[in-house]
Amino acid sequence: MKASRKIAYLGPPGTFSQEAALRQFGEDGELLECRAIDEVFAAVETGQALHGVAPIENSTEGAVNNTQDCLIDSPLLITGEQVVLIEHHLLAAEGANSGQIHAIASHPQSLAQCRRWLLAHYPDAELRECASNGQAAQLAARESGLAAIAGAMAGRIHNLKPLAGSIQDQAGNRTRFAVLGREAAPATGHDKTSILVYAENRPGALFRVLEPFERLGISLSRLESRPSRDEKWEYIFFMDFAGHRQDSVVKELFRRLGTRTDAVKILGSYPVSA
Repeated sequence: MKASRKIAYLGPPGTFSQEAALRQFGEDGELLECRAIDEVFAAVETGQALHGVAPIENSTEGAVNNTQDCLIDSPLLITGEQVVLIEHHLLAAEGANSGQIHAIASHPQSLAQCRRWLLAHYPDAELRECASNGQAAQLAARESGLAAIAGAMAGRIHNLKPLAGSIQDQAGNRTRFAVLGREAAPATGHDKTSILVYAENRPGALFRVLEPFERLGISLSRLESRPSRDEKWEYIFFMDFAGHRQDSVVKELFRRLGTRTDAVKILGSYPVSA
């Protein structure tokens, strides 16, 4: 298969990123395993992959900072999204039992999403941060006394058994994944647009950014701030709102924002996940 059809995702096999990629593309693309979110972006930017899939936010722990940082610098566009229900399981190699576990590995966000359960059941266990849940599952398959927090697919791939199931602290825990590409997605009539806004560091700056949304009746679904890496005490705003960049009302929004901000970067317009 040609490299241009590959889909880059945060590996190794068994991650929720892989699940999101399979949901988005099915069997239409060959999956390309990456060791870090930065590598997912790089694979698409260099043409090694046609699309990439990266986690962008979690309903319990909020934004994935690594992905946000990459979006600030990358020329890639968000061309789609997938929202995956996250069920975490405590997984270990066959033959292990709960009393033998002295260390638990997972991605930092997954450890945070199971914080209360871990304190209640393994308060003295060593917590190891990994680049992904798939990597944690690999470690659990090799190391005695180590368990992984990961999804059911990781358990099947790495031949692990569940010591405990659905251990996430929030039952409705979900992660939203951004689908990345080099070309803009066409309008579907049920779209979302994501932007970065660089606002002036003076009183009322956020109000001036938000006012056009209210005036134009545009529904804003996400607003998050991130410190600017260029200037001390200045912030970048990540914003999601209803509509496509080709819609006349969204074009008018961009015109108004152009007079009220230092800069606006369009991260992409794309279909809203079902």
